[in-house]
Amino acid sequence: MKRNVTMAEISDGNLYTANDMVKADCRDCEGCSACCRNMGNSLQLDPYDIWQLSTGLGKNFEEMLQSGWIELGVTDGMILPYLKTNQDAGAGDADVDAEPKGACPFLNQEGRCKVHAFRPGICRLFPLGRYYEEDGNGFRYFLQIHECQKTDRTKIKVKKWLGIPELKHYEAYIVSWHHLLKTCEESTGELSEEEQKILQMVMLRTFYQTPYPGKNKEDLERPEQFYEAYEERRQMIREKLGL
Repeated sequence: MKRNVTMAEISDGNLYTANDMVKADCRDCEGCSACCRNMGNSLQLDPYDIWQLSTGLGKNFEEMLQSGWIELGVTDGMILPYLKTNQDAGAGDADVDAEPKGACPFLNQEGRCKVHAFRPGICRLFPLGRYYEEDGNGFRYFLQIHECQKTDRTKIKVKKWLGIPELKHYEAYIVSWHHLLKTCEESTGELSEEEQKILQMVMLRTFYQTPYPGKNKEDLERPEQFYEAYEERRQMIREKLGL
């Protein structure tokens, strides 16, 4: 999702790598859940997020939609899933505790995350953001200075804050997915309305609706099975659609 702002407006002016120290540690959000409320459609989910949630919750994509945990929206010409902010307290599946009104569907009454071990990448990232290099070879992290309400954050190494296994592999995947979406967006200008709909549905079915390997939480410790499946699908889509 594009943001029409400058880095000077939203960051501390620095760019960070995974090995850098950054003032982002809020001690596991102790006593605060502000960033999990009133998010609108800001929590876009990528295929790795869906694999994590599906595997951790034991629900497939359609079941998560039906449970009211995620919803579909259109961004930059692509139909993509988002975490669904609950407008009514207690909305969602009965096997998940009632969540506060206006909050993430996975926030409990005590203001704690019920899927913390397999939470989406954007949740792990906050209050950091990603700045994609113009040469297309990768990205670096930046600190968003107006987003987190905690004023006493301390420094922590970026990779420790993220807590993502096989981080280099994950970062390569993020770049790959970013460029695939960008390529699809650029190609839509050359497609008819019907062709755009076909592209949208093929992407949604290939990367989200079709299950990835993994049936239980133990499989979350083996992300290589996701990356292998994702790369096979990415190659297939590029060849099939001529991207």
